Amino acid sequence: MFSIVDYDTGNTRNLKKALDYLQIENELTDDKEKILKSDAVILPGVGAFAAAMAELEKRDLVTTLQQVATKGTPILGICLGMQLLFDSSDEYGEHVGLGLIPGKVIAIPDDVKVPQMGWNQNKAIKESKFGSIDGQFTYFVHSYYAKCDEENILAEVEYGTSIPSIVENNNVYGMQFHPEKSGQVGLKLLKEFQEVVES
Repeated sequence: MFSIVDYDTGNTRNLKKALDYLQIENELTDDKEKILKSDAVILPGVGAFAAAMAELEKRDLVTTLQQVATKGTPILGICLGMQLLFDSSDEYGEHVGLGLIPGKVIAIPDDVKVPQMGWNQNKAIKESKFGSIDGQFTYFVHSYYAKCDEENILAEVEYGTSIPSIVENNNVYGMQFHPEKSGQVGLKLLKEFQEVVES
């Protein structure tokens, strides 16, 4: 069973539809025990970093997600959910994240149109379980991006600077784009995440 973390933010309806289409058993929940017992956890997210972290704190899910990571259960953060995986963000001030991937979330340079909204082409940085991403276009909506070590970057896009599009740290993964809005490419990536979980 995959748990989609329910904290009143994120594109959960479309994400659930995509997982249902792929026949991946899933549940939208904020129940700590269910999340801890899941085969995998997906953390979606749309909106502001600080508000999202405050909602996770309010539901006592910060420690739960950190426990999930420590257990070795695969976690996938999507869009803002990916950004929450990092140590901190400077979006409207300095805010502490989940600390599951080393790095900081910073603003996209203002010499390009912000937010990045629409399709962009991914380049694989290294061989990974998400090998189908290389050269493929996925759908982005974001104004901030993760600044992290190259060892944690699996794929990137160019948008004013090199922006990590898929990241990993052991059993913790993040996709800056929306796989659930990226057509067949996104579905294949979610299927590859399922394969990671089952491997």
